Amino acid sequence: INCAAIPEALFESELFGYEKGAFTGATARALGKVEASDGGTLFLDEIGEMPVAMQAKLLRFLENRRFMRVGGSTKIAVDTRLVTATLRPLEDEVRAGRFRADLFYRIEGIALQVPPLRERAADILPLLLQFVDEMAVRHGVKPVRMTRATLAQLRAYGWPGNVRELRNVVQLLSLMREGKKARVVDLPERMRIVRYIGRGNAPPAPPVLEVSLDRPLDESIERILAAALRLEDGNRARAARRLSVSLRTMQRFVARAVAPA
Repeated sequence: INCAAIPEALFESELFGYEKGAFTGATARALGKVEASDGGTLFLDEIGEMPVAMQAKLLRFLENRRFMRVGGSTKIAVDTRLVTATLRPLEDEVRAGRFRADLFYRIEGIALQVPPLRERAADILPLLLQFVDEMAVRHGVKPVRMTRATLAQLRAYGWPGNVRELRNVVQLLSLMREGKKARVVDLPERMRIVRYIGRGNAPPAPPVLEVSLDRPLDESIERILAAALRLEDGNRARAARRLSVSLRTMQRFVARAVAPA
């Protein structure tokens, strides 16, 4: 269940089901996700978005593994494993009063912290290849091919939208590119914008790229290469001159940056 996508008024019936006649339009009994997951796993995505009133009912179910359908009078026992996920720090939500502390401690269990995609640069290429094949099958098109400059840019981008954003970008390149290969110019504008530091009518200062000293050297080199290529519209010779390196050095670094891990 995606807790962020269910209206509050429908949440209880979606989770626990309902009996015939429980409300207008309930012409037959319907099983909820809890009952349907008996003997398996129930995944609650974005649990931080669950309404507070519903949190109390979920907690009661977790305490005794029994529930009643909406409009019902019989308690039903199920054996299901619960897995939850959220983008929100639940500790902060508890302090703000938007998430019940007792439910938080009840579901905490084994917590896995999944780093954002920007901190998993090695995962970008495998995910990219997977989405390329997925979009080709879904839309009945040939798998999109990308220039090296495009691949370098994709690996250097910060991905604030994480894997969802990467999937959407691959879909865009699969369907809306101008040529046979996806180029940097085919990427969304937010991925091509170069920000300059300047004031008033003064000429822009040289482009600035922030590099973290806590990241691997190869990753920082990839970001620098991608930024230089972006500034020069993918032209390696001009990018090499900008970085004061030879064209051969530039080509070697780019080839290494886009090679599969």
